[in-house]
Amino acid sequence: MTGSESRTLNARCTCGQVQLRATGRPIVAAACYCASCRKAGGLFEALPGAASVLNSDGSTDFVLFRKDRIDCVRGADQLREHRLTPTSKTRRVVAICCNAPMFLEFSSGHWLTLYRQRLDQEARPPLEMRVMTRDRRADVTITNDLPNYAGHSGKFMLKLIGAWAAMAFRTPKIDYVKGELDGHGT
Repeated sequence: MTGSESRTLNARCTCGQVQLRATGRPIVAAACYCASCRKAGGLFEALPGAASVLNSDGSTDFVLFRKDRIDCVRGADQLREHRLTPTSKTRRVVAICCNAPMFLEFSSGHWLTLYRQRLDQEARPPLEMRVMTRDRRADVTITNDLPNYAGHSGKFMLKLIGAWAAMAFRTPKIDYVKGELDGHGT
């Protein structure tokens, strides 16, 4: 691996009982404005002692990594999934020790989406783009300091496809999440 491909980033819950390790270069770092991320963010922020997920403009910052480059170093027994609907293919995973949202997983995808604020602050990759801006709140004005896309841009999709090709079109399974998150009322 080259220097950037051997880079290691750590994602930790607020209390430190859960740690994920991501190795290599992220696929992309983006702020998402979709209604599902805003809904989930509101649910998670309502949990006792939970860390904030939503930015003041309602977006959520994410960093996407190949699934084969993320490991749970400690605290897997603290990870619980939440789906917005029973049939949702996206599960959002929370560390129940401190109610810190850790990541999203599209179950049939080859990538894992870490909540950016879970990464060590000094190592957080800068945001590259904003996506799903058509779903932003009516009171939000978007600046032009980053590329803004109404949906998922061609650039975003090409990065995902490129990562999948580098993985020989495999879709690894994430098997360290055990159980569902209780207490959401959804």
